[in-house]
Amino acid sequence: MADTRTPTEEELSDAGVRLEIEGAVATVSMARPERRNAMTGRTWTALAHIGQTLPESVRIVVVKGDGPSFSAGIDLAMFSPEGVEGERSLMRDLRDGDPDHSALADTIASYQEGFLWLRDPGIVSIASVRGHAIGAGFQLALSCDLRVLADDARMCMKEPALGLVPDLTGTKPLVETVGVSRALELCLTAREVPAEEARELRLAEVVVDGASLDATVDDLVAGLLATPAEAATATKELIRQAPGNTLEEQAEAERRAQIGRLAALARGGDG
Repeated sequence: MADTRTPTEEELSDAGVRLEIEGAVATVSMARPERRNAMTGRTWTALAHIGQTLPESVRIVVVKGDGPSFSAGIDLAMFSPEGVEGERSLMRDLRDGDPDHSALADTIASYQEGFLWLRDPGIVSIASVRGHAIGAGFQLALSCDLRVLADDARMCMKEPALGLVPDLTGTKPLVETVGVSRALELCLTAREVPAEEARELRLAEVVVDGASLDATVDDLVAGLLATPAEAATATKELIRQAPGNTLEEQAEAERRAQIGRLAALARGGDG
């Protein structure tokens, strides 16, 4: 059974995460600046817990990193036999465990939940990226609906260079954004993409001077909040399903959504 209890500040701090909620806006910060906000399994579990317990009043989620980096990605200690202090060692489990990998698949699925909820139609998620967004950090940014980059941002899909694959839900948005060929090039070279190129590849909605990053995100949040909540949710649902729909299917989805909106307006609901 899912834990529906709101995580405590101490629990989140132990996982390297901080959550601040002010009205309709939640800010999720990667909070291990001494490790360039490197993430562990506990980080991803904490992110999933935040998504499961986020108040319904929250409409906007801003994801950012403390210090000069968004996130340097996975904490490489996870690959050592000793693992990360206080967490199970997946490598030790594989070395010593049963050849049935179903438990490991379940663990990875639980980590992916820390990223999937950022696509929920009831919220708009914004990645506010400065410095490095590497590997899992890049995938976290890709999980967000919108990305605002400081001009010093650098993105990289590092996993293949480490002998791994990107498995935190990043491959689908990457391919949808830059196409198959460019996604292959970015992943298999594991090169760093600077902010201006990221904008050219549509990996960023906007690139700004680092000193303007927070203010730019604040302005974007204000603009998003100006749209009525139910209309925003219905529109995000439409846009999210559009790539997988035929034109006829999308036209039908638009009709259904608009009927719902018109009915709500007729009842005096928001528009």
